[in-house]
Amino acid sequence: MPKAKPEMRIIFIPIVLLFIVFLILPLVVLFIRSFETGQGYSVSNYLTILKDQEIRESIGNSMKVSGVTALITTVLAFILAYSIHCTRIYRPLKSIIRTGILIPMLLPTITYGFAIMYSFGNQGLITKIFGRNLFEIYGFNGLLIGYVIYTLPSAFLLIHNSFKYIDKKFIVVSKLMGDGTLRSFMNTIVRPLWGTLGGAFVLSFILSFTDFGIPASVGGTYNVVATQLYQVMLGAIPDFNNGAVIAVLMLIPAAFGVVLLTYLEKFNFHYDKVTEIEMIPNKGRDSVLGLISSVILIGLLAVFAVMFVAPLMNGYPYDLTFTFKHFVDVFQSSDLINVYKNSLLVAGLTAIVGTIVAYAAAIINVRTPIKGKATFDILSMVTNTVPGMVLGLSYLLLFNNSSLKGTFTILVLCTLVHYFTTPYLMAKNSLAKMNPSWETTAELLGDSWLQTIRRVILPNSASTVIEMVSYYFINAMVTISGIIFLVTAQTSVVASKIKELQHFAKFNEVFVLSILIFCTNLIIKLLGDYLQKRQSNSR
Repeated sequence: MPKAKPEMRIIFIPIVLLFIVFLILPLVVLFIRSFETGQGYSVSNYLTILKDQEIRESIGNSMKVSGVTALITTVLAFILAYSIHCTRIYRPLKSIIRTGILIPMLLPTITYGFAIMYSFGNQGLITKIFGRNLFEIYGFNGLLIGYVIYTLPSAFLLIHNSFKYIDKKFIVVSKLMGDGTLRSFMNTIVRPLWGTLGGAFVLSFILSFTDFGIPASVGGTYNVVATQLYQVMLGAIPDFNNGAVIAVLMLIPAAFGVVLLTYLEKFNFHYDKVTEIEMIPNKGRDSVLGLISSVILIGLLAVFAVMFVAPLMNGYPYDLTFTFKHFVDVFQSSDLINVYKNSLLVAGLTAIVGTIVAYAAAIINVRTPIKGKATFDILSMVTNTVPGMVLGLSYLLLFNNSSLKGTFTILVLCTLVHYFTTPYLMAKNSLAKMNPSWETTAELLGDSWLQTIRRVILPNSASTVIEMVSYYFINAMVTISGIIFLVTAQTSVVASKIKELQHFAKFNEVFVLSILIFCTNLIIKLLGDYLQKRQSNSR
């Protein structure tokens, strides 16, 4: 590792200052504001909120639906990951499952709710197929379906990744030793994955607890804490102090979840060597799990089928005449097209600036001896803990009277900070695997540290950089929780516009805009995958 150089500090200091101003300071202001009253500072705001029956009920509802969601999601994600890694089902089916399960990540969560309405409502597509209403969609049921769809891809990715590091040799050995099916399953699969399964549960719980998009569309009268915060802040009479209290309360489960995730890491197994072997053929197992996985995937994607059907009908569900009118109307609407352009601008800037910041932070942490470099690990934990709505509200409180208010800059910065953790960890893990002596060798050959980064380090981590850009872009296109308090009429993006269109029952426009986001994100995802594959083939 090279000695500390001025250019390292030139990179380190601005990034730290960026997070002080746009993460730490807003949260401090939020915390202080939660104690502010007309008579000074006290805990009276907290007492008022905690005495409010509706708020307490909302918190309880959030805990309940998030807990059930996390349990269902973890089980379903495990089944899908197990089917891919521990069965011999048809290989193309495995690829379809692996790809198809990620499709919901390409859409804003607020769209999930409208898709559920048009699928399971009185005149819904799935309702018509079954000939009757299957259940009441507004409230707990709708939230549960939406949250499961929302959290399943993330939980699956977590468990799927951990399965790669399970040595399947022990499964075969367990069978040869005469262990029963259940005993073998528990010892060779569940036990090594215990920490990951716990992590998937916690992750699903936090994502559900803090999401705003789904309850905004199908929450109905079943109040949850995210909608309560929205109503307090953007209701007839905004109450910033009580809003700050609710935001702080939202931080508690998220913070507890991160602590629990850290604790669960000790349950993870580490094998010295992972043996790649084919599983023992078992037609019964493969048929059952193949069928279950297919049903899960079809059920997941069927909810979104209506999103592509409804805009192509003249007046779904009553007039089923085929038409492109709704698409034409959207593309001819300068207002809606400008909103889409705004989304592209915010997503593009977030992807570029966010990747630079996250990559630079990882470089400083992994490849330099700078004192205080572990600060970035702490910052990544904080950004991972703070829900988007809480971060957005803290920005509103801090920058309300500044020149940043109502600008694209604040949207980009909020999104950058909100999603910092994953790209940072991507870069950190990639850089940590590289030869630690490259910089020293390059220095002996006469290259400066920055030249080494440009000529050696960056080319060897290009695949990771592409993935970081893709991650930032896609999430910036679909986020609503983080920016709902920050957008204005001039800076409105597609996700926030969908929320606005909901009030006018313009669901065809909602679905067309959702398709635009989906297609855009799909192109970025496919392009990213292509570039990554091309990069790996060229090495």
